[in-house]
Amino acid sequence: MRLDRIDLNLFVIMDAIYRERSVTKVAQQLNLTQPAVSNALSRLRQTFDDPLFVRTPEGMMPTPVADSVIADVRKALGLLNRSVGINARFDPLRSDKKFRLAMNDLAQSLVLPRLQARVRELAPSVTLSSFYIDRQSAVEELKNGSLDLLLDAPEVNARDLGQQAVTQLPYVVAMRPQHPLANTDMTLEDYLANEHVHVSSRRTGRGQADIGLHALGVSRPIAMRVQHYRVAEEVVRANDLLWTVPKILANRTNLIQQPLPFDVEPLRWNLFWSRSAADDPANLWLRELMIEVLQPLSTS
Repeated sequence: MRLDRIDLNLFVIMDAIYRERSVTKVAQQLNLTQPAVSNALSRLRQTFDDPLFVRTPEGMMPTPVADSVIADVRKALGLLNRSVGINARFDPLRSDKKFRLAMNDLAQSLVLPRLQARVRELAPSVTLSSFYIDRQSAVEELKNGSLDLLLDAPEVNARDLGQQAVTQLPYVVAMRPQHPLANTDMTLEDYLANEHVHVSSRRTGRGQADIGLHALGVSRPIAMRVQHYRVAEEVVRANDLLWTVPKILANRTNLIQQPLPFDVEPLRWNLFWSRSAADDPANLWLRELMIEVLQPLSTS
């Protein structure tokens, strides 16, 4: 590959196609004609001797070669941008950027309402998309640029990622008013003798309560596992099950709350981003806004 014969603008187009999965959208974003983008893609294919993107019903899907080089392409573009002052500013009022976030349903319910309000106030044409995907996929999508930010537990494998601790949420035990323990001072023996509902996105994931109990050499009986917090709430409303849940969410229900009868670490969330986007003005702006929204949750 002769670097002196390569138009660096081709890599800008490659990055955009990888992100948008559409030649038409890229043409609109970059203010180019669709034939110009198609011609650039043809030249990229010649350069790499690979199709790079294959047309499917879901859009232009990257080949393994495109997947393998996109991180380096983006890193190089970032370095060039910083060197020559391109993209030195992010103007929220004028931007129509589409940010992509990954977080679970609890985080979405606590974060997105206020985040959307702040974004609409500061950047009226910016849009947000939030998804829940497994941690490994989220990390890969951060690295390849398909995601802008991930909000998750500190246990994420954060190599090649930037991160910042942003909030911690203490737990309580919640139950319906008809539960036999609703009007008692719950003991550890009570907690262990009653059945529980547990929320986890993974099929066998442990909760903070299970980790705390393991340190005591005991375990609790879990009658039901679900993936979503709102589902757990409905289950507890209809059954005599205990639910160990962040207090901030329990406060939004009419369930009875009791303190945990043993030590449990709070639910901690970190904000993660690709190191290649660490100095990107748009990513930095969104990170600061997310931190503004998240930090007050710790005191709620």
